[in-house]
Amino acid sequence: MSLTRSTLRSPGFTLIEAIGAIVLLSIAVPVMFWALRDAQLRRADPASLTVARWLAVERMETVIADRHAPARGYAHIIPANYPAESPVPGFPSHTRTVTITETGPALTGPGSGYKFVRVSVTYQGAGGAQRTFELTSIVTDY
Repeated sequence: MSLTRSTLRSPGFTLIEAIGAIVLLSIAVPVMFWALRDAQLRRADPASLTVARWLAVERMETVIADRHAPARGYAHIIPANYPAESPVPGFPSHTRTVTITETGPALTGPGSGYKFVRVSVTYQGAGGAQRTFELTSIVTDY
C-alpha cells in the first residue's frame, strides 16, 4: 500500500477557512444581539397596554355606574368627582385622567343633556416613550 498525499492529509480547518468563519461570525453575532435586545425592549409594550386598557375601562365603568345609581345620577358626572391620578395607585408607571364635556343633542357644540366622557391612561412604552390609551363614551340625561 502506497501513501499518497490525500491519505497523509489530516481532517481539519485551514487558516483561510478559520478566518472566513471569524469574519462571518463577527458580522452575524452583533446583528443577532441587536435583534434580541430590541425584542426584549418591546416585550413590555403589550403588557403595559393591557394594564392601561383595564385602568381606562375600570374608570369608565365607575362613571357609568354613577350615572345609573339612584343616589348620584347624571348631575354627579362632573370632573371634580373624577380627579386625575398620577400615578394610579398600584401602577406607578400609569397616570389616569377623566375629561367630561357637556354637549347638546346634536353632539356638536354647547348644550345640555349629553356628556362626552374621555378616560386617558398614559404609560411608559418601550424605550421610554410616553404612550396614551383613550376610551370615550357618551352619557345622557335621558
